[in-house]
Amino acid sequence: MYVYDEFDRTFLQERVAEFRDQVARRLSGELNEEEFKPLRLMNGVYLQLHAYMLRVCIPYGTLSSQQLRALGAVARKYDRGYGHFTTRQNIQFNWIKLNELPDAMADLAKVGIHGLQTSGNCIRNTTTDPWAGAAADEVEDPRLYAEVIRQWSTLHPEFTYLPRKFKIAITAAKHDRAAIRVHDIGLRLHKRDGETGFEVMVGGGLGRSPFIGKTIKDFLPKEHLLSYLEAVLRTYNLGGRRDNIYKARIKIQVHEMGAEAFAKKVEAEWAEIRDGALKLDEAALDAIRDRFQIPDLEALDDQPAELASALATDDAFARWHANSVAPHKAKGHAIVTLSLKPVGAPPGDATADQMDAIADLADQYAYGEIRVAHEQNLTFPYVRQKDLPALWAKLKAIGVATPNVGLLTDIISCPGLDYCSLANTRSIPIAQKLTERFADEARIADIGRLHVNISGCINACGHHHVGHIGILGVEKKDEEFFQITLGGKGNSKARIGELIGPAVAESEIVDVVESLVDTYLNLRTSPAETFVAAVERLGIEPFKERAYAPR
Repeated sequence: MYVYDEFDRTFLQERVAEFRDQVARRLSGELNEEEFKPLRLMNGVYLQLHAYMLRVCIPYGTLSSQQLRALGAVARKYDRGYGHFTTRQNIQFNWIKLNELPDAMADLAKVGIHGLQTSGNCIRNTTTDPWAGAAADEVEDPRLYAEVIRQWSTLHPEFTYLPRKFKIAITAAKHDRAAIRVHDIGLRLHKRDGETGFEVMVGGGLGRSPFIGKTIKDFLPKEHLLSYLEAVLRTYNLGGRRDNIYKARIKIQVHEMGAEAFAKKVEAEWAEIRDGALKLDEAALDAIRDRFQIPDLEALDDQPAELASALATDDAFARWHANSVAPHKAKGHAIVTLSLKPVGAPPGDATADQMDAIADLADQYAYGEIRVAHEQNLTFPYVRQKDLPALWAKLKAIGVATPNVGLLTDIISCPGLDYCSLANTRSIPIAQKLTERFADEARIADIGRLHVNISGCINACGHHHVGHIGILGVEKKDEEFFQITLGGKGNSKARIGELIGPAVAESEIVDVVESLVDTYLNLRTSPAETFVAAVERLGIEPFKERAYAPR
């Protein structure tokens, strides 16, 4: 955990006081909604279908148990008893009253969390691998550099009013768990000739015009991270489209210019600033590194007796362990994913009571630290293997131990028309019906890795373009229909899914998904061939034929 200093704490308190005054002027009528809009957006407050929504920033997805309890308290005191974790590793509260927003923000500021830059045309929360610092396959902990980016980008005077919102993701692992190739800037830490640096990708993004990011620099030495990012952002800020909101993202600029031409502009800008004030030295990095509280993990044996016994005698525990527990770089420890996707529930939601219980379990079993994953689940990055059986029993008791991580019912979904004023259709009910149809744990385990992503509109907040099965809500004559794409991937081999045909009615979508899954099961070469691998081998035609067959 990074520990805020006195400057951070004072700044947040002052920001809450400023927003409290803005809300008072809105409530008195001194400000109308149009005048209030840019002020609230700078604090993460949206006006949705039924109420104001507060989006709270969780920097690079890392929470302390104290912070999670504070989120639970806000859910209980100011909202309707729950919060929704998002694909940007944030949390949203959908029902807070405007006059109570400043109090909610003040409560959160006490534990160092806020809504700054979770909306507006600025640099949003930098996301990273939820296993950062614990993953066995990483070359270095990327959170140090995510924190560097946070400090540089917060209220950056030049980049507060960009042509459009801007998203950065970073990973340092062999397996991309941060979907860096579908971000405006994707950063991959890797080694070359014994030195660690960044591969820099630009122009990724989903929405109306989906693109996979293009590498513009194979290897950027770490000391030049901020100056190079500044050069990219300045190139975008000066040349990005401001005349058309649908063409304002950097992905359009890179696409229209070409990645090579864009890179040349960046290099020219970077040459002017690369050795200036933004150059990082070890002293600057050490000052930030020293503010991270890293658990002092005790030396333990792998596969302790407590774990071996539970695996041998409890089939339910063994299924959960195989699905939700990952290797740790420290012997005798493990990484545990807490599924927020139980059967019949809205994906990514957690109740206030669950947040309190998870915080307590984090203190007891996970060194007081929790991570938010872009898949809308939570992670304990530091758990002793000997504690896994006891932890599982307690996670199961609070409903966050469904063994479906990475499987068909681990659905990524936007809030859809139940909340969002931009949506065409509801997303949550589709996700709920799918989890109910595929509720059998043995069945989804046999189906294997299969990512289903649902978006209620073309803005693609559910990342449907990179789902193995992507579902997009569209409106036809005031009725809800859904387009289906196949073969998308958001990992290191990212690709955009292919549309299989006409949209299907809301009443048919679950049946269509089941027919796609049955087609895969009938045609796969073996259980080792995943759904997305089968789509790549066969193409979409066999799936399309089955999807539109008469029922």
